[in-house]
Amino acid sequence: MSNNVKLCKKVNCINATIPRGKYCEYHRTIKKQCIEIGCTNSSQGKTDKCKAHGGGARCIEIGCTTSAIGSTQKCKIHGGGKRCTEIDCNTSAAEKSNKCKAHGGGKRCLETGCRKSAQGTTNKCKAHGGGARCTEAGCTSSARSAGGASDKCAAHGGGVRCNEVGCTNSAQGATNKCKAHGGGLRCIEIGCTKSAQGTTDKCKAHGGGARCTETGCTSSAVDASNKCKTHGGGARCTEAGCTTSARESSDKCMAHGGGARCPHCIDWIDSRSGSKKYDGYCATCFKRIFPEDPRSTIIYEHSKEIQVRNAIAKHFTGFIHDIPLYTGGCDCTHRRRIDHRTLIGNTILAVETDEFAHSGYDEKDEEIRYDDVYMIHSGKWIWIRFNPDKTRSCTIDIEDRLITLIYEIEKQIQRIEVEDNKDLVEIIKLFY
Repeated sequence: MSNNVKLCKKVNCINATIPRGKYCEYHRTIKKQCIEIGCTNSSQGKTDKCKAHGGGARCIEIGCTTSAIGSTQKCKIHGGGKRCTEIDCNTSAAEKSNKCKAHGGGKRCLETGCRKSAQGTTNKCKAHGGGARCTEAGCTSSARSAGGASDKCAAHGGGVRCNEVGCTNSAQGATNKCKAHGGGLRCIEIGCTKSAQGTTDKCKAHGGGARCTETGCTSSAVDASNKCKTHGGGARCTEAGCTTSARESSDKCMAHGGGARCPHCIDWIDSRSGSKKYDGYCATCFKRIFPEDPRSTIIYEHSKEIQVRNAIAKHFTGFIHDIPLYTGGCDCTHRRRIDHRTLIGNTILAVETDEFAHSGYDEKDEEIRYDDVYMIHSGKWIWIRFNPDKTRSCTIDIEDRLITLIYEIEKQIQRIEVEDNKDLVEIIKLFY
């Protein structure tokens, strides 16, 4: 090697330096390591620590110890780093884009049709399961921060809590109290201490929140609807053709079984309404608990679900009928009833008898139900949703419909046996 060749300054390295450099090609990229025990990050600038441990330039804002961004003297929160280019927006630009998350910058949720920002290292928004999730067993809600990292959602103790002694409710907005103790925005009416509703500055009683859009009506709109209960707002009875308001936390009006729930399945996530005809029990529980009661015989003779069960039992073996599916050795948080199911390999073939095509059911609730059962069995699923009832567009009798159902079950069993079902969840709807 020529005497004019400069050697790398790294101890014991005999490689030549890069042009006009002090180190070789390899060692010029090796930076000094943070001196904090167990830390493998590179130290920043002339300091001996990484950014996370206080190294490098810090934000000059009084009391702030966060790292300064780029060539600025402030952290993101105090105006450092690249800012969003949207007019009048001073928020930090997200990642390598020139916009903040609110204006479309950074990574977006990959769910079809969703334009929200992806959370953390995930590729989905909070609503679609992205970001940190609550660690409470059976909970799929987003974890909330509380002046730092939190592993629980607001309902399970995550996020900022009310500072009233003995209160464990979530604090509202930028306040340190829950709504009950005066947190969040309050009604501006003199002498009123109630919580302001939505984006308004008044409580419901004083005209705040969304109002009923019916001409001449000044009542408050219920939930996300634009009508009061009297004019059709809020949850309605899911019984086909019924427009009455659902009672309490149920999905039915009083006439169709809403209100009080069956005492046997009241703690189940898909509990049913009790009936005076069956001593407060739902029909399903009653016939199981009191099979010798004459009323149980009547239930068996007329139930469409029983007709479907009998047809399946006649042609197939191995199906389980109306038994809760739940995780063993736990508190059964995800217990769900499935009308008919059988496990073939790693696939559950489930048949649901959807009377009147579940026309009054909330699609979101149906999606949550699918998510819940997938938490119990994380293999593959094939759902056959069978409507036994006539509609205006389809007047085929249930006997003829059952023939189609049996054919469909045979077809899906054959697909499962040859591993032709590739998707995690398939939903087949018959006579919808």
